[in-house]
Amino acid sequence: MTMTITEKILAIHAGRDQVSPGEIIEVSVDFALANDITAPMAIRVFEELGVKGVFDPDKIALVPDHFVPNKDIPSAEQAKIMMDFANRHNITYYFELGESGIEHVILPEKGLVLPGDLVIGADSHTCTYGALGAFSAGVGSTDLGVIMATGRIWLRVPATIKLVYKGHLRPWVEGKDLILFTLGQIGTAGAIYKTLEFSGEVVEGLSMDQRFTMANMAVEAGAKNGIFNADATTRTYVEKRSSRKGSYLSSDPDASFERIMDIDVSEIEPQVALPHSPDNVRPISEVDPVRLDQVFIGSCTNGRSEDLLVAAKILKGRSVAHGTRLIVIPGSPLIYKQSIKEGVLEILLDAGAVIGPPTCGPCLGGHMGVLAHGEKALCTSNRNFKGRMGHPNSEIYLASPAVAAASAVLGRICSPEDL
Repeated sequence: MTMTITEKILAIHAGRDQVSPGEIIEVSVDFALANDITAPMAIRVFEELGVKGVFDPDKIALVPDHFVPNKDIPSAEQAKIMMDFANRHNITYYFELGESGIEHVILPEKGLVLPGDLVIGADSHTCTYGALGAFSAGVGSTDLGVIMATGRIWLRVPATIKLVYKGHLRPWVEGKDLILFTLGQIGTAGAIYKTLEFSGEVVEGLSMDQRFTMANMAVEAGAKNGIFNADATTRTYVEKRSSRKGSYLSSDPDASFERIMDIDVSEIEPQVALPHSPDNVRPISEVDPVRLDQVFIGSCTNGRSEDLLVAAKILKGRSVAHGTRLIVIPGSPLIYKQSIKEGVLEILLDAGAVIGPPTCGPCLGGHMGVLAHGEKALCTSNRNFKGRMGHPNSEIYLASPAVAAASAVLGRICSPEDL
């Protein structure tokens, strides 16, 4: 029987020759993860089970990234619960400040997720690792607590929507624009518990950084996971990061898909998601020049090296508009150091940006960029729900790093071409 890449990975981890959409299966987990918000609840469930130890201390990552550096006493207590648990159970991949960063940035960067892996995390954007040709999905903290004890989970096999991107990208159009455009077509409920499989000549030519961006936002369509077929680009990325061998799988040519969507990128402009939903998308030419109080470049969606580099190219020799704050947060210490070596951070600082430590920061309204009543922000993150970044009467617009950087210069939403 022919299968999609998602079905192949699930079948292997269920110890079966084949699986079909809709089946309930029990699978082994290659890697599990949680952060400083979700880990304490998972730890409580784990301890209620009464087991003596975790299923494998080498297959769990605990990453403080949401409210760190600790912003207040409750966040400090959350981080301490996770640190103490990691020490008690000799968790190999507990990352303290200085080595930590945004979980969905540092785990691939450190070679902890490989093609063919099955990864479950107590965070909805765990789907990011699908960029590597892995099955990765978010679950609640209760499920994660059980996984830490058993290394297994029940899953329903998702049907797959195949997205085929064709044509030629226009200037300034990036992976972020492709996924925003797709969300505008599908909607936030258009792929509930489905797989979004990204394919076609266009995505085959995308870098890993851009693939991470697209897989990261699959969940914004309600998808269980987003995934790319593992290819030569994937191999180049992982082989210099891990000695472990991955499984380079791809969907069979005659695999059964619930739906196939052909997307011609040739006419796609830079995209902007307007408040208050990631699928409220418009091409930049149809977006009003909204005045901005804040621009944020970072997050697990767009806090990688290429994202900061494209922002620096636009901001070089220019200044952030008076009355607009520009906050830039590299996704990991490695990205931070690389950006220093390449002169990227100096360019951003000279333009008037504030550079934060590797953390989620403003993305979830945690700290380092919370919005006040009536303020408007353009961000490279993944969600713009009402109140997501602060006051419920603030507004959030989503766009690529290129659009964000250009908009910071003019102090209003604009295209890089407007400069």
